[in-house]
Amino acid sequence: MAKEPVRVLVTGAAGQIGYALVPMIARGVMLGADQPVILHMLDIPPAAEALNGVKMELVDAAFPLLKGVVATTDVVEACTGVNVAVMVGGFPRKEGMERKDVMSKNVSIYKSQASALEQHAAPNCKVLVVANPANTNALILKEFAPSIPAKNITCLTRLDHNRALGQISEKLNVQVSDVKNVIIWGNHSSSQYPDVNHATVMTPSGEKPVRELVKDDAWLNGEFITTVQQRGAAIIKARKLSSALSAASAACDHIRDWVLGTPEGTWVSMGVYSDGSYNAPAGVIYSFPVTCKNGEWTIVQGLAIDEFSRKKLDLTGQELTEEKELAYSCLS
Repeated sequence: MAKEPVRVLVTGAAGQIGYALVPMIARGVMLGADQPVILHMLDIPPAAEALNGVKMELVDAAFPLLKGVVATTDVVEACTGVNVAVMVGGFPRKEGMERKDVMSKNVSIYKSQASALEQHAAPNCKVLVVANPANTNALILKEFAPSIPAKNITCLTRLDHNRALGQISEKLNVQVSDVKNVIIWGNHSSSQYPDVNHATVMTPSGEKPVRELVKDDAWLNGEFITTVQQRGAAIIKARKLSSALSAASAACDHIRDWVLGTPEGTWVSMGVYSDGSYNAPAGVIYSFPVTCKNGEWTIVQGLAIDEFSRKKLDLTGQELTEEKELAYSCLS
């Protein structure tokens, strides 16, 4: 029996990340090689023509799993019946702009998209916010879509998680698939804390802790952390454009693991609605280590947090609390 198609919304679909993401979804990278999809692509009216061009290319690629494409500038049409929503569209920070200006623009975008999703998306729709400030955009969306369960609204920190895996694999000259259980704590910003204290590498003689193999705490507590924190900026500097390919790939990883489950003994990082675990501030969207099963995520509990890590967790939590206040001040 062929599966029923899943409707996947991508907002900002004519942009860089959207352009990298839609073929991945259509190819089965996000939901599996046997899962048909119908793509809903939303963008702003000035991008309507470009969006139509993306639709033409999707038709031309003749993806066997792609059972339909909705390309629209109408938020209600875009949100109708969707099972998964990947919110890539947002207002980017431009030179000379204050954080508050960017925040107020994004607050109004996410407020209107939240109500469209709440009224028109399929029940139990899963939402992933990619657009920055991702954690706080997701929080705004949650506030204005009260009937969508809080556990269904997440933000992307998988890109940072994957970046951390990549740095460790390069440092140790091992396959990235042999590295697991790094953690990104907190905000998807330069205050995030990439943590390797519980990470391991599969070696010929079994799993070994990353710290034991790297044998360089100064690097792990210094350059490694800043490289992961600043990686987005480094890519913009090199490419003159943002990290679209890796962000699209991470969005697929995030949704795939959420829907299909994480491998036994492996956790991933997701920005989720905080219940105060690990003394993180409750009521913000905070990145934690999670495992996923049957379409539900669960925060990994009971990990030891050393003093160095504690300070980092608190610092990024404080930034999220301040962002939340800034966002709420834009609502008035």
